[in-house]
Amino acid sequence: MTTTTAYPTPDSTPPGPPARTSPLNWVMLVAGVLLAALGIGLTAAGIALAVAEASQRDGRYAYTDTSRAQTVGHAITTSPIRVDLGDTTASGGDFRLDDLLSIQLRATAVVPGQDVFIGIADAADVQAYLRDVPHAVFGDDPWAKRYDVGDSARWTRDADTGASLDEVPGTRAPEPPTEQDFWVQSATGADQQTITVDLRSGNWVLVVMNADGSRPVWVDVQAGAHTDLFGLANPGVLIAGIVALVLGLPLILLGAAGLGRDIDRGPGAGGGPAVGVGAAADPDPLRLYGHPDPGVSRGLWLVKWLLVIPHLLVMGLLWFGLVVVTIASFFAILFTGRYPRALFAYTVGVLRWNWRVGFYAYSALGTDRYPPFSLAPADYPAGLDVAYPDHLSRGLVLVKWWLLAIPHLMIVGILTGGGAAAGNASASGGWNISLLGLLVLIVAIGLLFTGRYLPGLFDLIVGLNRWVYRVGSYVLLLRDEYPPFRLDQGPDEPATEPTTEPTTEPTTPAWSPEH
Repeated sequence: MTTTTAYPTPDSTPPGPPARTSPLNWVMLVAGVLLAALGIGLTAAGIALAVAEASQRDGRYAYTDTSRAQTVGHAITTSPIRVDLGDTTASGGDFRLDDLLSIQLRATAVVPGQDVFIGIADAADVQAYLRDVPHAVFGDDPWAKRYDVGDSARWTRDADTGASLDEVPGTRAPEPPTEQDFWVQSATGADQQTITVDLRSGNWVLVVMNADGSRPVWVDVQAGAHTDLFGLANPGVLIAGIVALVLGLPLILLGAAGLGRDIDRGPGAGGGPAVGVGAAADPDPLRLYGHPDPGVSRGLWLVKWLLVIPHLLVMGLLWFGLVVVTIASFFAILFTGRYPRALFAYTVGVLRWNWRVGFYAYSALGTDRYPPFSLAPADYPAGLDVAYPDHLSRGLVLVKWWLLAIPHLMIVGILTGGGAAAGNASASGGWNISLLGLLVLIVAIGLLFTGRYLPGLFDLIVGLNRWVYRVGSYVLLLRDEYPPFRLDQGPDEPATEPTTEPTTEPTTPAWSPEH
């Protein structure tokens, strides 16, 4: 014979004292997350600076991608670039700030055999030279400040590169640029031409022309830079990032472990089933339930995205901590075969919080009761628990969270529209183009016009969420049992308990009649 039991619900669980979390643990977690986030940013910046510094060793320059520009006029210029260094001489020596940055500019004629000219000069001299000469003003940003040529200027854009050109009309042909004496730097030739410009105060314009001043002009241009600032900034930025990580990561683990110990109170803590009940649940160690409120508001769902913002902010911190906790637990399982119990309770608490917010918001719209700000089990229509395993496979931890989970992750991607195994859609503040999002949208429209929540649709939505969280618990290394390819609909988790006597009868789940 087969006996069946339903998992506890908030109404059937004996009441107990609520689990209280220490403010110190929250402070450590928040401080750790902020320090670790800062450390990641600074470390990434330090590595980028190191790469940039290495690319400029031995006097080399770091160049932009090649931009192709063409005009039917006689020249292509930049808008005036104003540089004001002030007093560039540092007190007490001959060191000059403009020595820290050097710029190289390249121009190559697209037409073979065409001599190209590239030069830089004061903006006033260039403006006088090109007055009433048809030319184009070149820039990468189409919204950049336009060259002051009056209302007759117009924008054009190269279809291949996206470079913007402001065509300036005119009637006069200029003298060849090589015959002018106002250029600060210039180069002329049939191959690639390069000029090196040291940073100095002034109002400068870069000019690219054919060497004989003819039209049209068709060139490939590049800009490069060499600076010693990378070398000056890199050690400090990288060291600061590493120090922030060294301080932040232990704080996250200490705070998460403290919160996990706070909420792991045993059966009845806060009105829900407890984490870490010895034996694994059957048929699946994760237990998810959600009971709809009979009088869900017709229109409150329209503003729930706004109401859950405080939760989303806190959950951002919690999920950042969860990533660190999962990585640390990966190594703990690999070497010891056990998931640290306090960190396990924290991870389950984050999933529980996530599911409550999703049940209230756009994963189910199952209740109008505002979710509690708590990782612990609570008297709420939705809840989640995972039985704590006595032992986990050391070898399985290497492959289960990515290789073995791939089939389920593909299904979860269809359900949630994002493929996040831990309920990415469950706490989102908006709609996802996904099966789950579409069903919830249908529910929302039905509530708006009828004030009713279809029971069958609710059962399906909770079943889809249950599938997502089962996969999430597996990917987050909480259990070794492979998630079943089974859609268990309904507000309560189906459960069976095998009898002590052998039986050939099939095991059937017990479905809760309460909706």
